[in-house]
Amino acid sequence: MYDVRRTASPQVLGILSERELNQLEECGFDPNRMKIINLRRSPNLFTTVRFLLILGFLFSQSSPTALAKSRRPVTDAETKQKKQECYTDIESGLWGWNCKSSAIEKENCALRCLSPTCYDLVYGSDPLEEGEKDLARSQEYKYCIYKLSMGESLEGIKGSFDY
Repeated sequence: MYDVRRTASPQVLGILSERELNQLEECGFDPNRMKIINLRRSPNLFTTVRFLLILGFLFSQSSPTALAKSRRPVTDAETKQKKQECYTDIESGLWGWNCKSSAIEKENCALRCLSPTCYDLVYGSDPLEEGEKDLARSQEYKYCIYKLSMGESLEGIKGSFDY
């Protein structure tokens, strides 16, 4: 049987519990062969970790509008498909009974599902009401979705299509 306590370094003994030492002795395992990584003594690993932290910091500090220039706008087909998925979720009851109570409630829920941010901006304080057709707000909502997909600021959308 291997005597772990006699041959193990103090560093290894400090890491392992008494129970773990007993198990190691029973198995004949040599704890001195365990490799303990010290970042200060491993310059390649330390340099890599430092580089990744700096890189992460730089990416987190870059402005969203600068990164957004590479985004592509959402298409009408994608918007329609997502809205259809929202209608399916509403019909299945995922949005609650209120969203199924009337056609206009269903439409409000679908718009909220499609883009909660744009819904709150355009319709949040004054949701659509029964029989209401609001072309200006509809255009604002579509414009908001477009700007959101491009990563652009949503400033100035509210009231931009008032006729």
